[in-house]
Amino acid sequence: MLTLTENASTVVKSITEQTNEADGAGLRISHDGADALQVAPAAEPQPGDQVVEDGGARVFLEETAAQTLDDKVLDAQVDDQGAVQFSIALQG
Repeated sequence: MLTLTENASTVVKSITEQTNEADGAGLRISHDGADALQVAPAAEPQPGDQVVEDGGARVFLEETAAQTLDDKVLDAQVDDQGAVQFSIALQG
């Protein structure tokens, strides 16, 4: 199952708090069908999504994305202009 670094948990919580979504909101990762992943805030998981919770952060994984990210770690960095960069690495 996907795990989150401390930085990723902090960034995910920050993004979902800024979107003014209801409690239980999170970040949804889905497969766009062209070998790329899309990340977007979501009020709740979609049917079939895997939910990863870590330190108050919630990430919803679309089924294909969940398979792709099963043995991965999600990290996040914020640059000086406030832009978020997510990265994925192997667990281990």
